[in-house]
Parts: sequence; C-alpha cells; structure tokens
Amino acid sequence: MSTSRDVARRAGVSQSTVSRALAGHPGVTGEVRARVQAAARELAYVPNAAARAMRTRSSGNIGVVTARLHNPIYPEMLQLLARELRGAGLRMIVWNSDETDEDAAADAARQGMVDGIIFTSATPASTALYEEIARRLPVVLVNRTVEGWPCDQVESDNRAGGRAVAAHFRAAGRRRLGLLSGPLLPSTIRDREAGFLEACEEAPVTVRTEAFTYKAGVEGMERLLALADRPDAVFCANDVLALGARDAARLAGVEVPRELWLVGYDDIAMAGWTAFDLTTVRQPIEEMVREAVRLLRQRLAGEDFPRQRLRLPAPLVLRGSTGRPG
Repeated sequence: MSTSRDVARRAGVSQSTVSRALAGHPGVTGEVRARVQAAARELAYVPNAAARAMRTRSSGNIGVVTARLHNPIYPEMLQLLARELRGAGLRMIVWNSDETDEDAAADAARQGMVDGIIFTSATPASTALYEEIARRLPVVLVNRTVEGWPCDQVESDNRAGGRAVAAHFRAAGRRRLGLLSGPLLPSTIRDREAGFLEACEEAPVTVRTEAFTYKAGVEGMERLLALADRPDAVFCANDVLALGARDAARLAGVEVPRELWLVGYDDIAMAGWTAFDLTTVRQPIEEMVREAVRLLRQRLAGEDFPRQRLRLPAPLVLRGSTGRPG
C-alpha cells in the first residue's frame, strides 16, 4: 500500500505538504495541491481518516444541511459544493432536513464527525439546530440568510432582483401586475417580494400558494387568470412556480408574451429550455458557493476576522416569456 511518503516523493514535496494539501489547508497553492492530488490518484493512496483525525483533530468532512430538493437549484448547489470542497481536499456529508431529523447534523457536530457546517436552506425555524452546532463548529449560510445568526452568510441581491422585474414591467407599460408567491419564511422570498413591491407603481394582485411547486404554480396562475381584470404581467417568486404558471397559461389559451408577460427567479436549467423560454433573475450560485467555501476554510484555518455578509448581484435574464422594451 502506498504511503504519504510515496506521494511526497512522486509530487516532489515534503510529507507535511502532502498532509496539508489533502486536508485542504489554505496555505497550499492550487498548483501544489493539484500535483499532490494527482500523485495520490496515481498511487491509489487513501489517507487513514481515523489516524488523520487523531493527529490533526479534524475529520476532513464538511456537513451540508439542505432541503427542498424538488427545486432544481438545490441539487445544482449541492453539486457545486461537492466540487468546490473536493478541490479543497474535503469531503461532503449531506442532511436533507425534509427527510431526516435535523438532530442528525447536531449529533455529527457533537461526535466530531464534521469540521464545519454549510446551510443552504436556513430559516429562523432552524435556530435551535444552528445554536447547537455553532457552539462547536464554524457555520456558513449560503443562498438564504437569517437575521441574528452571528455567522458568515452569502446570498444574492434578491431585493434588487425583485426591483429589476418591476422596472422591466413598467418600462413596457404593463400596469395590471400579478405576484405569484408562497410562504414568507425564507429570506429569499421576503426580499424578492419586498423589492418587487417597492418598485411597483400600484399594488399587484397577489396569490400566495402553500408551497413552491410546479402544481402550486399551475393552480396559482389559474386563480389569476380567472379574475375579471386579469394581470398582463406576473412575477413568480421562483422558477418552479413560473414553470407551472407558464403551462397553466398555455392550457388556458393565453398567449405568452402577447397577452401575458411572465418572469421567474433563480434561472434553473429548465428556464432556458425552448418549451419554457422563461425570463428570470439569475442567482449567481457558482460565486455564492465559492465564497461560502472560502469563508468556511478560513474559519477552519483559525483566521479571525469580522463576520461576513456577502450580497452578490443577480441579473435579469430576458427570454421569450416577456418582450424587450424599446
């Protein structure tokens, strides 16, 4: 069996550099880390996790708490997190809080199974879990934020995204506006709605569903289309709702965009499919994931700096479900 000494010899580095590179230490350059990882693959070297944990007091594992996997943005976010963590020499353990008792993540923190936690779908309802974990480990939020949690948080500018949608409608002279949304617990939804309402000249007709699903989007759009003075432009709080709304309009014989403009939020892959051709606000999830992992690695390395709240731009992407003013 190959040893770390064999990997060091193959990569042309010291044995301690091999350990740091495979542990994701931020002090190792990307070029050296890549060389060490390549040597480890060539030699089929597998670090002894138990020995490493005893020696370094770390497991090399990062926990990710997620939910709402029916929304394609979350599986995509998990893939990006896995890639980013793997590039840093770290492994990912995932808990889906829709399916698993959240105590499983707290137990992992207590038992030293993970070195840090990333939340992708945090809400104030997760506060007890956060407080239990944060006593022991660094925590980073990505995508959603929670006021009052003293940890690093990375989001897109949802409020500005909502304002951009309203401005797009106004510029085209659309005046009978609709808002198709869901529960207000997630920060993303509250901020998108707040930005949209701030920039509307008149209050939109609002339909609030019980969930952010395709079925809810269909049913919500049916309610809007049944109004005597139905909207001529509708903002959906996420793309999954918007995909259902687009199909509901199609089944009702309402032409998009001639009779109805429709905008979603997130820019999941399906939004760009020809069947939907959905104008939407793009979440910069690659950048958000990269920043979240960077912050977590700095915390793991013991760096002391003020808690970060990063807000990244979210551009409006114009497609065929709306026209192009001017």
